[in-house]
Amino acid sequence: MKNMTFKSLAMACLLGLSVAAWAQRDAELADWKEEAVPPPPAFDAGKLLTFDVSQASSLAYGVDPATLRISKDGVLSYVMVATSASGARNVMYEGIRCVTGEVKTYARYSPSDAWSPVAKPEWRSMFDNMPSKHALAFARAGACDNAAQASSVEEVISKLKFNRFARFNW
Repeated sequence: MKNMTFKSLAMACLLGLSVAAWAQRDAELADWKEEAVPPPPAFDAGKLLTFDVSQASSLAYGVDPATLRISKDGVLSYVMVATSASGARNVMYEGIRCVTGEVKTYARYSPSDAWSPVAKPEWRSMFDNMPSKHALAFARAGACDNAAQASSVEEVISKLKFNRFARFNW
């Protein structure tokens, strides 16, 4: 009976700590403020690190590693390039918040070599039923470590390179 009481007490303490940790996390997320977003960087479509989005996708996705930036607010920004089999490109300047599983598109690139800012960019869940799951695939390929932000741009690049190598050699 004493053993059962001790186990019950231990479980209650762990549960209390867990609830406290979630409450602290929620408070930190509520206080979060996004930094000013820098203008879209120049990119080189010839230097993309590619990753798989879906076997059903007819597009090849990649990011230019020179465009990766982790800001002080924890947002990983990047230029994403989606290329069709015919060579047509859809280019977006985006940001990912790993801790909340969200993505935001800041601007789109046009064939006339100009960036067009998105009128009202909004954070949306990477897990929602969106037309493209490229942000979620990018997060899983190396941008995020579960719900944690990668610790550095170098870590993201390393993971993307490893996943790319692993995809073709396993």
